[in-house]
Amino acid sequence: MYAAAGDCYDRPSALLLHPPGRGYEKFLAEVTYFRVLELPGLHEGKTVPFLPFYISGHKRLKIIIAGGGYAGVAALVTLLRHMPEASVTIVDPAIHHIKITHLHETFRYPLEDFLVPFSTLENRFGCRHVGAELRIEEGLLQQWHDDGFMTVDDEILEFDYLLIASGAPIEQMVKSPNVLDLKDFFSTPGSGLLESRLDAVDAKDRIISVVGGGATGIQFLFELAHFLQRRQAGYKLRLIHGEDRVLNHFPAGFSTYTQARMGHLDIDFYASTRFRGQEADEIMLENRDTGKRFSLPSAISLLFLGKTLPTALSANVFGQVVIQQQPLQNIFTAGDCSIYHSFGSNSMTAQSAVRKGMLAARNILRHSGTFKLLEPYFHRDLGYVVSLGPADAVGWLALEGNVVNGIPAMMIKEIVEAQYDLLLTGIDTYVL
Repeated sequence: MYAAAGDCYDRPSALLLHPPGRGYEKFLAEVTYFRVLELPGLHEGKTVPFLPFYISGHKRLKIIIAGGGYAGVAALVTLLRHMPEASVTIVDPAIHHIKITHLHETFRYPLEDFLVPFSTLENRFGCRHVGAELRIEEGLLQQWHDDGFMTVDDEILEFDYLLIASGAPIEQMVKSPNVLDLKDFFSTPGSGLLESRLDAVDAKDRIISVVGGGATGIQFLFELAHFLQRRQAGYKLRLIHGEDRVLNHFPAGFSTYTQARMGHLDIDFYASTRFRGQEADEIMLENRDTGKRFSLPSAISLLFLGKTLPTALSANVFGQVVIQQQPLQNIFTAGDCSIYHSFGSNSMTAQSAVRKGMLAARNILRHSGTFKLLEPYFHRDLGYVVSLGPADAVGWLALEGNVVNGIPAMMIKEIVEAQYDLLLTGIDTYVL
């Protein structure tokens, strides 16, 4: 049952058709956006959802989650849905859970819309947040497993189970002041980062370069293009990409549609071109095929070079960390830092991170129970959507060759985002 947009703000558990304070375009008016205003199912006295093959061992588990990204938060919610009395500690150096896949939208919306303070999660779920960064090494994992505790900032943290969900670091380069990368958007919205730089540039030099034609780079490129249009700033945009087509990890239909939209926005595209640095107001480039180096004027450059993971944690089909071909029974892993040896997806996406986090949490509970029957990881990605600005997108659904764009792709995007917002309130709508 859906509540009308105008009469639901004072009702607990209302499902909103339009989120407050988010000026969605007219054509999205019929797209359902769910925002649950209370947390059912985790309060004392509520029925605990059934978890197949799990019979509690009646022990109040102590669980540490290293990492508060998509996988870590998905695991947190899953654990406390099925064992509300568990003692869960999140270890993460940040003070917020960041919805990192939304940061390109900060050219339109406040950054705060995409930050969830860990203090809010503490109050909502009864967990604890420790602001520290863990060094993840095989030797330390083995020691923690054998000892049943770790030392964090001179504090001993005991645990029955440990989940490593520390993610993959963002690839970075040495930057000059007029170069931005994804981490800059963690603390300042896109509008603020650009506003402080745009007016200082001479009219003749108003060119901005975006480096990286993967999903993140493309989403920022289109949001930036629309931001500049709204400001009537008179800037020219170009995209630098090391491959011969954008979104080269996706079906060719993604590239065809996206590059056509770039043409409509008069965005220059330098394919098969590598970034070599920025010097003053020039970007240094190299042709991938010929090795020829050249420079172009660029007042501001944005780098989206992807993620780098020198050594991923190996896990078995159940999510348990494997060291020297032996699983650590009480240490699990999930998210971008993990490679599961199974038929499930190991893609570095929020979708896979959430699914791994939820599965690892369920298996932690099952392993602590009477039967110890664990669930194998077989999840395959059900689709993927790349945003192309406020009113357009391209994606695939069910089968990678089934490419959709425009309004259908935007609808898929809204539904997927709604699922995660619901999960943050304790409601699991991930059926498949």
